[in-house]
Amino acid sequence: MAQTKVLFLCTGNSARSQMAEAFLRQYAGDRFDVYSAGLEPHGINPFTRVVMAEVGYDLAGQRSKSVAEYLGKVNFGYLITVCDHAEKNCPTTFLGVSNRLHWSFEDPAAFVGSDEETLAKFREVRDQIDQRIQSWLAAS
Repeated sequence: MAQTKVLFLCTGNSARSQMAEAFLRQYAGDRFDVYSAGLEPHGINPFTRVVMAEVGYDLAGQRSKSVAEYLGKVNFGYLITVCDHAEKNCPTTFLGVSNRLHWSFEDPAAFVGSDEETLAKFREVRDQIDQRIQSWLAAS
């Protein structure tokens, strides 16, 4: 039986979508084939790597990808936007997408503060994404 493909989409594919990809792959990689991408990929934010490593996730194998890698090439059971910018700017007709969801999370990369304050913001968003993934899985 084929796994349902899920694409997490945000602006830069540097933080939120990377976190969501890692969590869903860990929790339900047997049920879902998980991807992430950005409208304007920026590379994975170093703080993303740090906060995910704190909870046991090594993002060494992940890279920042453009949504163009998948448009018209992969059929997704779910497209989940994880930021408001991606929700507003993603094509409303995304060929090959069965279900579209929007989960709004603050952009930790846009936070301005000391390194410790920035880490705290990344941790906060990481934990929100973790909880949302677990809630979604419990409901499905």
